[in-house]
Amino acid sequence: MPIVNRVSDLHADIVAWRHDLHMHPELMYDVHRTAAFVAERLREFGCDEVVTGIGRTGVVGIIKGSKPVNGAEVKALGLRADMDALPIDEETGAPYASTTRGKMHACGHDGHTAMLLGAARYLAETRNFAGDAVLIFQPAEEGGAGAHAMIKDGLMERFGVDQVYGMHNSPGMAIGTFATRVGPAMAATDHINIHIEGVGGHAAQPHKSLDSILVGSQLIVALQTIVSRSVNPLESAVVSICHFNAGHARNVIPQTAMLAGTVRTLTPEMRDLVEQRMREIVDGVALQSGAKITLHYERSYPVLVNHAPQTDIALRIAAEVVGDSNVSDNIPPMMGAEDFAYMLEARPGAFIFIGNGDSADLHHPAYDFNDDAIVYGASYWIKLVEAQLAG
Repeated sequence: MPIVNRVSDLHADIVAWRHDLHMHPELMYDVHRTAAFVAERLREFGCDEVVTGIGRTGVVGIIKGSKPVNGAEVKALGLRADMDALPIDEETGAPYASTTRGKMHACGHDGHTAMLLGAARYLAETRNFAGDAVLIFQPAEEGGAGAHAMIKDGLMERFGVDQVYGMHNSPGMAIGTFATRVGPAMAATDHINIHIEGVGGHAAQPHKSLDSILVGSQLIVALQTIVSRSVNPLESAVVSICHFNAGHARNVIPQTAMLAGTVRTLTPEMRDLVEQRMREIVDGVALQSGAKITLHYERSYPVLVNHAPQTDIALRIAAEVVGDSNVSDNIPPMMGAEDFAYMLEARPGAFIFIGNGDSADLHHPAYDFNDDAIVYGASYWIKLVEAQLAG
């Protein structure tokens, strides 16, 4: 079955919403304009309930179906879109480019929000389902764990969510395609901050110092042995040190150095192993070098795990929109992270990827969400609601 005809009719409106959001990007939880825009649209559509301030700045819209619920297993279906942008200077040259220097929608959350708004308008018009469509507009996906904040604020219990579904655009995937997989689909992410204290001194007298730069260099090399020598080659893990800060002058050995980076894993067991080995290596380099090394290891987003029954449902609905040949059910897991993982820990559901065509990659200053994907994403949301809340 093709895209929903009414969505094609609404395409120009949805694009206009998307471009407005793109021009006014906001970061983390500071999405006040975006949240107000979303809430205003939902009220215009005639949602039965519009609640703001969930998880600080999240918005939830409730649309009640016209059919009797009877003994349906799923009475409330959660659909989630993220609203926040990134701290990047835009380089798209688009006429609707960001009007705020240092902020841009470089991950397509403007498109995600617009697609769910388009689906909301249709669902509010037709109500051809039983139960509640729970439309979740989330702040702070980009590192702020906005999903977790909304859950802590009672999202699932307050609105009686039985299942929850998410969607993200994917550059390099053709427009009009979908893809996902059962089980671990995106990685857990952990934050590393390492402080090294040596003994500073004159660069011409290194024997009188304890070089924090040398210790940091040794530590970086040693940490790379975790993946190469402690991780089963058939499993996945990433250890990346992305920041090394030490010293201010070319002839002074610095007293201190700071390292920062990230760890990505796909199972709880691998997450434990990498953290354990990292602590052992830090202690070993400290003992070998004589430096004082402090590791701050912070666990962040968990592994995003798609539930099998709901993933099958997502794939079936996607196939209804674009055809079986345009849906992949076994894409490789991604080492990027996504805080929708918290929602999948709280309720059964699935996360699916939608093609964004031949665009720049996510988090790149030349990236832009492809408006041609809108009709497919909005149609997917609509058909998912009507199928899962059939009564």
